[in-house]
Amino acid sequence: MRIAFFDTHSYDKASFTKANEAFGYEIDFRDYKLTENTALTAHDYDAVCVFVNDVVNAEVISILTECGVKLIALRCAGFNNVDLEAAKVAGIKVVRVPAYSPYAVAEHGAALLLSLTRHIPQAYLRTKTANFNIEGLTGRDLHGLTAGILGTGKIGQIMAGILKGFGMKIIAYDPYPNEKWAVETGATYVSKEEIFRQSDVLSLHCPLTEETKHIVNHDTMKMMKHDAVIINTGRGALIDSKALVHALKHGHIGGIGMDVYEEESKYFFSDWSTDIMTDDVLARLLTFPNVIITGHQAFLTTNALKNLADTTLENIRAFAAGEELVNEVR
Repeated sequence: MRIAFFDTHSYDKASFTKANEAFGYEIDFRDYKLTENTALTAHDYDAVCVFVNDVVNAEVISILTECGVKLIALRCAGFNNVDLEAAKVAGIKVVRVPAYSPYAVAEHGAALLLSLTRHIPQAYLRTKTANFNIEGLTGRDLHGLTAGILGTGKIGQIMAGILKGFGMKIIAYDPYPNEKWAVETGATYVSKEEIFRQSDVLSLHCPLTEETKHIVNHDTMKMMKHDAVIINTGRGALIDSKALVHALKHGHIGGIGMDVYEEESKYFFSDWSTDIMTDDVLARLLTFPNVIITGHQAFLTTNALKNLADTTLENIRAFAAGEELVNEVR
């Protein structure tokens, strides 16, 4: 199998090179993203391996078909960047890694929450310059507050467990509720409206679909408590970014910790520190003291990288062997 890797970073190359010792595939690592302009470079490759910000639309899939590509291997759980219907028509299989380390993502969400509510970034910047003044750094206990889990898949369940460990009351919303889990953990399912109204902390863990796009918007944020905070380690477009700026400016919510952003593909995973940022919404979000943004790093642990590499290459092996694709996206 010849595999064209797109949007490769040093940690990808290290983990996949190590995992590939057991498979022996020919892997060509590229640092650029898969787009309409780069798809032709996959000519004569059997598979392409892509990440969350690669473009795998109908046009790209058409080009990949002409190049002889038979498999799209996502080294991530999300697949909203792939035109699945176009892939099906083209006869190209799509596989993913559904669960590489849900603990990594949930733990990062908890880190964002604590950093936000206890003003850790501001305190760190002060003490680095020998400023030990704690004025303006007053936080609040999480114990006794209500945590809303929007989406109760594996990551959402783990996040609920972490927050329950802080002594928080857990409520949840999911169109497909897991009542057995709720009973075992003491969580209570509520309506979509109530999770916005009741939550002191709202943590987003649902996939990005037509139904969930902008599920956090102007109207739902107006329902929230003025000191409620949002944590998003899911997908950026779960939140209407312009409405988020408005809500922060007018005090409709207390703050947000986010590892993803609606229009992140241009900026995330790249160094823009010496360039002009033309995304006015992202630039504005970075100015708020009650906003913490990390650059899509929630998944980035050694455990997760190993699992991503092992599962991705095993998906490719199963395809090459004509076996059942247990992680196929249909």
